[in-house]
Amino acid sequence: MVPSDRTFDVVLWGATGFTGRLVAEYLVRRHGAAAALRWAIGGRSRDKLEAVRAGLAAIDPAAGDLPILVGDSADRASLDGVARATRVVCSTVGPFARHGRELVAACVEAGTDYCDSTGEPQFVRAMIDAHHVRAGQTGARIVHCCGFDSVPSDLGTLMLQECARAAGHGCVEVRHAVSLHGGAVSGGTAASMVELMEEAARDRGVRRLLADPFALDPGGEAHDPDGGDPRSIAWDPDLRRWTAPFVMAAINTRVVRRTNALLGYAWGRDFRYREAMSFAAGTRGWMRAASVTGGVAAAMGVMAVSPLRHLAARVLPASGEGPSKERREKSSFTSRFVGVVRGSSERLHATVRGGDPGYDETAKMLGESALCLARDRDATRAGGGVLTPASCMGMALVDRLRREGMTFEVE
Repeated sequence: MVPSDRTFDVVLWGATGFTGRLVAEYLVRRHGAAAALRWAIGGRSRDKLEAVRAGLAAIDPAAGDLPILVGDSADRASLDGVARATRVVCSTVGPFARHGRELVAACVEAGTDYCDSTGEPQFVRAMIDAHHVRAGQTGARIVHCCGFDSVPSDLGTLMLQECARAAGHGCVEVRHAVSLHGGAVSGGTAASMVELMEEAARDRGVRRLLADPFALDPGGEAHDPDGGDPRSIAWDPDLRRWTAPFVMAAINTRVVRRTNALLGYAWGRDFRYREAMSFAAGTRGWMRAASVTGGVAAAMGVMAVSPLRHLAARVLPASGEGPSKERREKSSFTSRFVGVVRGSSERLHATVRGGDPGYDETAKMLGESALCLARDRDATRAGGGVLTPASCMGMALVDRLRREGMTFEVE
């Protein structure tokens, strides 16, 4: 159990980055900087952290006294000190494969809960291999992918399955189709994408992992009769919408399948999960789906070639940059889920909906995940390990996000 006498409830690590600043602003606006939540901001540069704190003080003067912790991803001793000082570390320091490994290790050894916003499957797999068993021994709950990667996918599936099981049957298959409106990529997200492709280019094991539908599972205990992720346009007769390949399915689908495994295959070893982008019916919808399919294929082709990948890295947003507030306010997402009830032709439908997915809602999802770990221990998983949002926080996190304006509903 995490000691109750630690100095902080939450340390937000990487608060000077684009996503980190948004999480800090979310915590100040929604939960304040007073004693009710004992939290601190942390990162590598004290000067930049003080600038962030000054900005937070403009929102809430009490934030002017927010504690600052300084450490470095290459200095394990400083990270050990951070981990021992808090009940939860909430990290936005990407690319996580480059900057996040030692912080996770420090949290595991200190028995400190941890959540982050990564969408890097190779990083999550490495943390499972290195720390799942030890985290079970120390009680540290390590929960990756607590932003748009992969909370809507994971919790939407859980919500649908809970409803189906309450009626006496689970869903043997869940299909998730997400519609995106507006939005743009930040420098941190772009850097993570480039880092992933760099690793895949030099490591055959990473390429195999990216192609494996069960890359994050314990291994060898489930099967997928339909193969891997969708790679072409398709018509979904239940949603009556066109679908196209979704880049984030490479992490989201693996997280959902790991949830099933960590829940003891509660949804069945033959459970199937699919995820795609969604477009309206008709010619215009088909053309948009075709455009996205071609664009995804072209982008993957560019990122697979080293000179083109390096050229793309120079034109993508720089670290710390991201879409403006005005652009984020015009962005939103709608996730539609269809569950095929086991042993029946019945279908269940669910919806998860929110504002700007990549940043504003990610800040909300990540911030509430940290608070859920810190404050909702009686309603969340007790044991440690490298977990998923649904297997660790489950409906407690759904309830928190509902209260903060996100839609989670089952028809």
